Amino acid sequence: MALSHDDLWPRAGDWPALEASGDDLDLALIGVPTWRTSLSPTGAHETPAAVRDALRRYSPALMSGPIDLGALRIADAGDVEEPDGRDGEAAVRARVGLARARARLVVALGGDNSATYAVAQGVAARGLITLDAHFDLREGISNGSPVRRLIEDGLDPQRIVQIGIADFANSVAYAQRAAEYGITVIGLDDVRRRGTADVMAEALEVSGSSGGRVHLDVDVDVCDRSVAPGCPASVPGGLAAWELRALVRAAASDARLGSADIVEVDATADSSDGRTVRLAALCVLELLAGLGTRA
Repeated sequence: MALSHDDLWPRAGDWPALEASGDDLDLALIGVPTWRTSLSPTGAHETPAAVRDALRRYSPALMSGPIDLGALRIADAGDVEEPDGRDGEAAVRARVGLARARARLVVALGGDNSATYAVAQGVAARGLITLDAHFDLREGISNGSPVRRLIEDGLDPQRIVQIGIADFANSVAYAQRAAEYGITVIGLDDVRRRGTADVMAEALEVSGSSGGRVHLDVDVDVCDRSVAPGCPASVPGGLAAWELRALVRAAASDARLGSADIVEVDATADSSDGRTVRLAALCVLELLAGLGTRA
């Protein structure tokens, strides 16, 4: 169905190509449609296009102010073709590196969670925050292993914070591995007890403690399955949509955050109203909101 047009109600998305933009950008968007090593059957490679389409359902306007985020300098670097495998990861690092040189914030649209590995390396992240129900410390190469792979390639695990780790979605062995690494783990119950602002403030302090860019991994399966049915591993009882959005905006409000990915959404398995893809699109806008309101 065609969307209505109103000159006084501009839509988000439809941002110019990176190649046609200047060198001084606020945000660069990149599609990283990883899917081939997923532990669950997925059509996540269809998701970047679906999120771009869903963005047009929203405006770039904050009502506190109000503030027109459309005034920010935003560009779209397109999708990395075939981002899986050694050659694909190298292509992701190269494309992300080019965007990093031109933008204050680089946002990658996955794809499954394996995208986090090459994206974080492409921006030369020194710290990592994950919003995820899972540790992602598995052996091998898959959407369940990016955190372990980053650590093995030199990322300091004491600058990693994992928010939203869920009961009944992990093993004791991987919880022990996280503890042995020295990762800071903040489970779902602690997020709700402490509140999103307090939790993200700690995460930024830990991950950004020694300078350098912090990368945010937004794995949408951290959310309750009622709001994220298009995530293969989402479970009942996860974060509410507003909690995820608040955490994402709080992270982007801090200048230490230099990049983010939004992953684990399978657009082909979403509900008929597209609620998971729409939530992913809102996460893009929350990153933009945080960036636009930085002190």
